[in-house]
Amino acid sequence: MDLQALIASSVYLNREIEAKKQLHWSNDGRVKNAFVALDVELAEMANTSEWFKVWKVHRGKQDPDKTPRQTLLYEYVDAMDFYLLISNLKNWNHFVLNSQDDIEKIKQSKKENNLDKQYLAMKRMLFDAYFNHSGDSFNHSWRLFLKFGLVDFGYTEDEIETAFNDKNHINQNRQENDY
Repeated sequence: MDLQALIASSVYLNREIEAKKQLHWSNDGRVKNAFVALDVELAEMANTSEWFKVWKVHRGKQDPDKTPRQTLLYEYVDAMDFYLLISNLKNWNHFVLNSQDDIEKIKQSKKENNLDKQYLAMKRMLFDAYFNHSGDSFNHSWRLFLKFGLVDFGYTEDEIETAFNDKNHINQNRQENDY
């Protein structure tokens, strides 16, 4: 995965949106908004996968033109976009870029059957990153997020990168059409 290129795409789209919408806010306002957006996207990812709905036999929501797996992948890359944006806004790009070396190690991790604890740990670290300005917590949350995608959801790096670029293109088109 070309994480540097994905960061650049995320930042470019965010700057386009800010310019088009004429958003003039402080860096703190940008960061706060990005953390809230990431929190919501992570919840949408969980809701789409439905791993926590133990009462359901058939889990996984799907968009009309996609399989449940494809639908979840698009939710996953929506969250990834905000991780990358936050890494740039907080000058934490090194955590994302350094994770490239660890992706093979992450892919060797054990797949979890119940993702509840891992999800809660990821969110706790994300909130610690925001409230305590902890780059280390952001780094841990990011790596758990990568594990979700590469191990627990079973996507390849190519699938993630392709879906990220597709979704970025969709989001650029949305801006051109007054989304």
